[in-house]
Amino acid sequence: MRKHWTQTEQPSAADAAAWFTGRLPEGWFTATEVITDREEITVLGTLPDLPDEFPDDAARAAAEAGRIARFREETREQRIEIARQAEHRYQRKVAWGVRQGGTEELFTHLAAPVMTRLRQPERQVLDTLVDAGVARSRSDALAWAVRLVGKHAEEWLGELRSALSKVDDLRTQGPDA
Repeated sequence: MRKHWTQTEQPSAADAAAWFTGRLPEGWFTATEVITDREEITVLGTLPDLPDEFPDDAARAAAEAGRIARFREETREQRIEIARQAEHRYQRKVAWGVRQGGTEELFTHLAAPVMTRLRQPERQVLDTLVDAGVARSRSDALAWAVRLVGKHAEEWLGELRSALSKVDDLRTQGPDA
């Protein structure tokens, strides 16, 4: 894990996906994705397919939303206990999310503040997005812009993350300063 001057020492979450795989009850999910960063671990599980046929997409979406709501209610206590254990182990908050068919919902996930300094041209971009109704505030506009970059540069960002991981590996193998 990279160390930054602003980051306090915290345990690695490199094994979080394996830990959750071993810890989650059988039958909850058909697939699980565990996403980590410095502040949060998100467990995104795929629920088993709905057995019924539906007359249209709206009916299917309603059934998916209902199934997600039922899962959330029925598993709340267990999810809280698993999250408590993981938060102690990894020193990060745990968020839960569920996929059902074409519907995805995240439960109580973090919106971490990020401090940034922007010059006037960048602020004007944010203000244009606010004035046009694309975003409610500069903060929302900045989040929108980050999501857009992430969507359109996913392959490049993946390569960048891979390269950074290799740099971290080389740092650990190098001589101590």
